[in-house]
Amino acid sequence: MGQKINPKIFRLGNIYSWGSRWFASGKRYGDFLLEDAKLREYLAKKLKIAGFLEVEIERSINKMKLIIHVSKPGIVIGRGGSGLEDMKKAIERFLIQFRKNRQQKTPGRIWTETGKLKVEIAVEPVKEPNLSAPLVAISVADQLVRRIPPKRACNQAIERVMNAGAAGVKILLSGRINGAEIARREKFTAGSIPLSTIREEVDFAISPALTKSGYVGVKVWICRKKMST
Repeated sequence: MGQKINPKIFRLGNIYSWGSRWFASGKRYGDFLLEDAKLREYLAKKLKIAGFLEVEIERSINKMKLIIHVSKPGIVIGRGGSGLEDMKKAIERFLIQFRKNRQQKTPGRIWTETGKLKVEIAVEPVKEPNLSAPLVAISVADQLVRRIPPKRACNQAIERVMNAGAAGVKILLSGRINGAEIARREKFTAGSIPLSTIREEVDFAISPALTKSGYVGVKVWICRKKMST
């Protein structure tokens, strides 16, 4: 079972918590779910330079709290907190515009209130970026786009992850690797990745790399700690 599903979803409730924490019923559940997905896409593009990892979303009545995890929090916060205020206003504008567009597409019912939205932002630094699968996957994908040899990029990434204290790491590339005529898969591993052991903290991420020969998929598994006896 551990080989067939997302390792993080497999460990929800035991190792990992839910990224969105709120309650909604009926049609509003789907509305909030879509809004969360679009908000994550927006923040991933806007905060890419800051090393965006993930965002936790908590909702209450007319209030939304965002806990943003980045590897370079100083870029988001800015001097004297000015960057944080600008980010808050940008997110509020994005959400209000998104809700207005959704309301126009679903006439006859009020999608949600657009003028009474309050957003709170908290920025959390990533302690060890080399133990974060999304950041490692993005790093490898960016190197592939810059036409760095795949073997060198993956081996260097594995070396950094293992030096950071990981118990194991696996990188899987799939596609026209290095501009080959026929698509293939290449796997690079080090240490142990016990995917079927739920008590192991295994991080997982996917990041596509758009090269001149087409997309190359990058999958990364990182086991952050050794299995306790």
